Amino acid sequence: CKLHFQKLEVLCNHLYEGTDLAQRMQAEKVLLELINSPECLSQCQLLLEQGTTSYAQLLAATCLSKLVSRASPLPVEQRIDIRNYILNYVASQPKLAPFVMQALVQVIAKITKLGWFEVLKDQLIFRDITADVKKFLQGTVDHYIIGVMILSELTQEMNLVDYSRPSAKHRKIATSFRDTSLKDILMLACSLLKELLAKPLTIQDRQQESLAMHLLKLVLNCLNFDFIGNSADESADDLCTVQIPTNWRTIFLEPGTLDLFFDLYHSLPPMLSQLALSCLVQFASTRRSLFSNPERAKYLGNLIKGVKQILENPQGLSDPGTYHEFCRFLARLKTNYQLGELVMVKDYPEVIRLIANFTITSLQHWEFAPNSVHYLLTLWQRMVASVPFVKTAEPHLLDTYAPEITKAYITSRLDCVPVVIRDGLEDPLDDTATVFQQLEQLCTVSRCEYEKTCTLLVQLFDQNAQNYQKLLHSSSRNPLEITVQEGRLAWLVYFVGTFVGGRLTYTSTDEHDAMDGELSCRVFQLISLMDAQLPQSSNEKVELAILWFLDQFRKTYVGDQLQHTSKVNIYCKPCKLKQKSLCSNGPANISCIYKLWVHKIYSFNSSVLLTVTHLCGFHCISLITWLFCILNREEEKVRCIFEEAAVNSP
Repeated sequence: CKLHFQKLEVLCNHLYEGTDLAQRMQAEKVLLELINSPECLSQCQLLLEQGTTSYAQLLAATCLSKLVSRASPLPVEQRIDIRNYILNYVASQPKLAPFVMQALVQVIAKITKLGWFEVLKDQLIFRDITADVKKFLQGTVDHYIIGVMILSELTQEMNLVDYSRPSAKHRKIATSFRDTSLKDILMLACSLLKELLAKPLTIQDRQQESLAMHLLKLVLNCLNFDFIGNSADESADDLCTVQIPTNWRTIFLEPGTLDLFFDLYHSLPPMLSQLALSCLVQFASTRRSLFSNPERAKYLGNLIKGVKQILENPQGLSDPGTYHEFCRFLARLKTNYQLGELVMVKDYPEVIRLIANFTITSLQHWEFAPNSVHYLLTLWQRMVASVPFVKTAEPHLLDTYAPEITKAYITSRLDCVPVVIRDGLEDPLDDTATVFQQLEQLCTVSRCEYEKTCTLLVQLFDQNAQNYQKLLHSSSRNPLEITVQEGRLAWLVYFVGTFVGGRLTYTSTDEHDAMDGELSCRVFQLISLMDAQLPQSSNEKVELAILWFLDQFRKTYVGDQLQHTSKVNIYCKPCKLKQKSLCSNGPANISCIYKLWVHKIYSFNSSVLLTVTHLCGFHCISLITWLFCILNREEEKVRCIFEEAAVNSP
């Protein structure tokens, strides 16, 4: 029987606002029956025209969406009627609740996509949507917004893969839409943005702000379109290239296009300037083959000019969302362009200085938008990795700025420790996935002017280790200060492991191996210092950092493939920690340990670590466990190494 209108509205309230689970399930069941009933269309029309709540209108839109998406489609004439009815309805009701408007616009987009190749009276009847939208652009600002929303939703719907339907059909529709409509939609959006920018936009003008937001989202949807059907993984953000069609070249070669979005960034409030930067990220990711070499150089010059303007007036970057998008923008520049091309840009020296200062400031404010640091480190990692391949005579200046970036990262992480402990903040070290990712990026940056990096790290390590020793031997031990010092030492051990693990055979020198030995010596002696505190006290973070270091050291300097020319065992000089206080089981000379190490390295591989453990008196349970994992629990081999180490011990 036909449901009474009032009962429908009650069911809508139960479905969207109800807190009683039984009522909600009953409402869902009855409304599901409505979708499959012959009266569905008439009931939806009744809810839209006479509904007293937005939830009633939302239900009608939801039912229509499910109705037009069924595997067995409605007749063409009926779908045309539904589309025209909704177009007329939203035109007459421009003040609908945003979620209702969005749901109705989505119905129009679905009807258009699924009927893209439908023919009626020798006409592709559903392709005149652009003409219908232009009628909205002749009305009020509210109608402007509705028209832009329709185009934006249509672009997104065309790009959305429906796995319940054949993928070949989706690709055919998406390709046809790309070739026939998408370029015109992008040009229309850009022209409307130019008109909007020409008008003074005040913070109180909410309608104009809403229109700007929807226009920027429309442009972003156009640039995010899957042009070649590769369905790129969105998580692989740093590998993304926008495969712009060749017939779009004129849009991208026009200097006013980039200038438009940089001007929008400077003119709009933070939430909207963030969208403008998102569009610029896609512009910076445009495939290289779209341009000739001179065109690419000119395009890159315009991008760099915009970066310079933003960094010279960085007030807008105080918003976390805008800051994040700008970091993505910087990373995309190096992803898509070679270092040799960047250094040829006129403003490169000034821009690289500004980017370095921006990065250093960002690293120092470690608590602000921590997820954005990844993109800044990606930029510097890729730039430093490209240095050996630069053939131009123009200076890249990375030997000046890369050590400063490394120093800023190291010091900022050490400075954050007392703040985290004192204020009870979330410790960055607890997020090991992020820490390891950032350390891997920093590893490459640190190898640029490696001498400066090692000098800094040795200085910081000796200073903090000596402070830690003083605290341990102090008559009035301050647990808080000890915890802070252990947190700093944990970071320093992670840094040592990272830098040692970053050794590249084809670029390393004896001097670099000597520096690695200097750093490694300090960690080995810190292990003994930590073991001396057992079982009374231990620090999990330091132990985990030590395991990380040992793993990196093993990969780099322990194994059958180790080069005989490695000098890490020769240049390990005693650090400033007092040897006597470090070794609880006897004063094992570190140079003798390394001599034994190099003698045994080719026959025992990584098991030599157990010899070092025995001679130095390391009794850390987690270390022994790690060594057994390396040896795959070959207990007999372990026993033999212990016995031989005892015989050969100096």
